[in-house]
Amino acid sequence: MIQQIAFIGVLAGTIYLVWKRVAFIRRNINLGKSKEVVSSPDRVRNMVLVAFGQQKMFKRPIPALLHLFIYVGFLVINLEVLEFLIDGVAGTHRIFADIPFYGILMNLFEFLAVAVLVSCLIMLFRRNVLKVRRLNMTELNGWPRLDANVILITEVALMCAILLMNASDQLLQEVSPHYAKTGTLFFSSFVMSILKGQSIPGLTIIERAAWWFHIIGILAFAVYITYSKHLHIALAFPNTYFANVAPKGEMQNMPVVTNEVKIMLGLSAADSAPAATPGRFGAKDVNDLTWNNLLGAYSCTECGRCTAECPANLTGKKLSPRKIMMDTRDRMEEVGKSLDSGGAGLADGKSLLDNYITREEINACTSCNACVEACPVMINPLEIILELRRYVAMEESGAPASWNSMFQNIETSFAPWKFSPGDRFNWANELKK
Repeated sequence: MIQQIAFIGVLAGTIYLVWKRVAFIRRNINLGKSKEVVSSPDRVRNMVLVAFGQQKMFKRPIPALLHLFIYVGFLVINLEVLEFLIDGVAGTHRIFADIPFYGILMNLFEFLAVAVLVSCLIMLFRRNVLKVRRLNMTELNGWPRLDANVILITEVALMCAILLMNASDQLLQEVSPHYAKTGTLFFSSFVMSILKGQSIPGLTIIERAAWWFHIIGILAFAVYITYSKHLHIALAFPNTYFANVAPKGEMQNMPVVTNEVKIMLGLSAADSAPAATPGRFGAKDVNDLTWNNLLGAYSCTECGRCTAECPANLTGKKLSPRKIMMDTRDRMEEVGKSLDSGGAGLADGKSLLDNYITREEINACTSCNACVEACPVMINPLEIILELRRYVAMEESGAPASWNSMFQNIETSFAPWKFSPGDRFNWANELKK
């Protein structure tokens, strides 16, 4: 009874903390501007193939295989966690033990537990010993690197707890009718040899301690991921659904500006111009971006595939698409905490541009969409970069001088080069000679 009350209290506390954090994240995402999303089969297909099917992960086979084991293990082992939850609330022990094929299922769970354990150890080795470049870049210094290691070490500890619990449980099955028969469990049977010298009270303590460690670890993990990059476990699904399905490279024009250009070119009537004008051209802070951009920032896995493919970064420029998303998320967190404490929020004298993302970074972008193509959960850092550049160019007239010359040439000559439109095809005359 005491264990039941304690477990119900821990469970209720976990639900409250997760709910509170989810509300905080939801409010932060809603700081962004509204954006109409039209449902389509393409969106459903993206969610099924990319988020659930891990389609884009397999461009890198080795990390994809490791991630697949962890992903499948996370999904399937949660079925055992369901048994933990019911046992904890009802005060039972292995409530599903009487269902057919229970032993087979438990062996499957143990296989996945070992696969997760080995995969996490290899990932720790890749991060901290091999020091894979994309996993050890400057934007990961401090908390991001610690966060990744904490999660991997926690996963290893949780998987070890499952094997230890099952091993002590099997030994107790031989001497106590309270412990339901599971049959032989292959992987935990190797751990049994270590525990065979233990007394019955000792085995009981080990079994209960491992059970509590695992379930509290899972509940703590549920709270922790809402503060971690591992929030993508949940947000990858809505992010892939709401991701831009337009062809890559198609820029989102501002309707007001587009209409004015059409009027100047005689392609639209003046009375068709919208009455409302935008409050700001482009984006200076997170509230100038769309909620979809902000959802992407919270969905970022910090895997670095975008940065690893970025030609600007590869040639030594300061631009890192991963950092763009991390900075956007950090700015949202700062604004959200300020609002919760009664502070100034967005009026705190800071902004996403300059205080988080520098102009040197956004000017280095070639708009090639390599980062968009590389992202395993369809995040679009380019949209944020373009909106920040649009603000600098249209609100501040602060674009580089060479860019301003190009803009002027396009406006007057309809081409980036400074020559008359009538002379545009003079080069072709040379071909006739």
